Amino acid sequence: MTPLMKAQTYTLSRRKFLSTLTTAAITSPLLLDSTASVAAQNRKLNHACIGVGGMGWHDLQQFKQHSNVEIVAICDVDATHLKKAAEVLPNARTYTDWRELLQKEGKRIDSVNVTVPDHNHFAIAYRAIGEGKHVYCQKPMCHDVAEVRALTQAAVKAGVITQLGTQIASGKGDRTAVQWIKGGAIGKVKHAYLCSNRPAAIENYRLVGPRPAGGQTPPAHLNWDLWIGTAPMRPYSPEIYHPVKWRAWQDFGTGWSGDIGCHIFDAVWKGLGLKAPKTVVAQVQQAWQDSPERRGDTWPQGDHITWVFPGNELTEATELTLEWFDGAFYPPQQIQELFSGKEYPAESAMLIGTEGALLIPHGGMPVLLPENKFKDYKLAELSERNHYHHFVEACLGGEKTESHFAQSGPMTEAILLGTVALRVPGKVLEWDSDKMKFPNDAQANQYLNRSYRKGWQVGRF
Repeated sequence: MTPLMKAQTYTLSRRKFLSTLTTAAITSPLLLDSTASVAAQNRKLNHACIGVGGMGWHDLQQFKQHSNVEIVAICDVDATHLKKAAEVLPNARTYTDWRELLQKEGKRIDSVNVTVPDHNHFAIAYRAIGEGKHVYCQKPMCHDVAEVRALTQAAVKAGVITQLGTQIASGKGDRTAVQWIKGGAIGKVKHAYLCSNRPAAIENYRLVGPRPAGGQTPPAHLNWDLWIGTAPMRPYSPEIYHPVKWRAWQDFGTGWSGDIGCHIFDAVWKGLGLKAPKTVVAQVQQAWQDSPERRGDTWPQGDHITWVFPGNELTEATELTLEWFDGAFYPPQQIQELFSGKEYPAESAMLIGTEGALLIPHGGMPVLLPENKFKDYKLAELSERNHYHHFVEACLGGEKTESHFAQSGPMTEAILLGTVALRVPGKVLEWDSDKMKFPNDAQANQYLNRSYRKGWQVGRF
């Protein structure tokens, strides 16, 4: 272990990790004004980008476009990505190891964005929050349920500004949908159907597996040890991990529902004010379920997850059933046909209410159904909002962010409970949020968090 790793390693046992996670911090108000940052006083945000390839390149561009942001440091384990970013940010200091960046830039930065594979989200974001930095983190917040709970609590305790990378949540469409749900436009909600059936997504992002028995020497431009980070060491193999394809593997990604689910859930979660689910159960691709090799390595190429949430004043009953479909699993035909015979949006949410239905296309404007009944319904007067810039303005003393961790953390927990259900298909898992376990299934509990690779353990501050 290098001196840097020794200086920045935190250890925590699984038992202690789970025992310290309570719901108190999540249900308490977000302390948005408790940290008087230098950035707010100077109206300039000194920012560091951790991960600058792929989505990281997009995030960098968004932060770079804000006139009150100075990107002073950039980091990536891939030298080709780092070189490209350095060409557009010649004054930014460059790093390959995020731990070195936080160690050396600690007093010079106000905020970071974490845009790396899911399995390293928690380690980076948790450390940054522990040092009082504002954090923008790509979705999902973390790889594991227990990590999400700990990161949410840490953010609330530290009083830093946070934002989950659910960019569409700041758009006019999702915010309009939230208003309509809260305002009772379709009456009391009876059922919800969410889906992500993006064309070609199965072939391009959801690999069949299993991984090759052997590996190759990583290319010179890629620091494979740092890319692996907290996950178990796996031999490098081209075309199946870096870039992009890592989402297919349980070691690194959270499955299609864990990734895109954060987008599709958001307006429904906020609009209905959902809390932790009571139960969750999953149906999966049969070929995946029948293959022990695939079940231990990859995520299924399609699934249908069903949550039962406690009802409230916005739901028809004391419980609300919410269903998720992706891959080869689609919402029921009768639900799709509610959309006037038009092509049903491949990624969307449909809420069925006592007075009508609400379709929320991913990235589009919501539609009240039947359309003829609601043709005169007043559209909310909302403007478009840049999700990244809203985070910046919050860091500089503005209004709270749309997807702060106290809001998006419990939602991400619920989504990742669905990911756990995928690994024990067909079992109705009962969830005890306070104790953070499934009382009726010990096997499922083992998937709530994982053991980190030696030298990468992370603990609470």
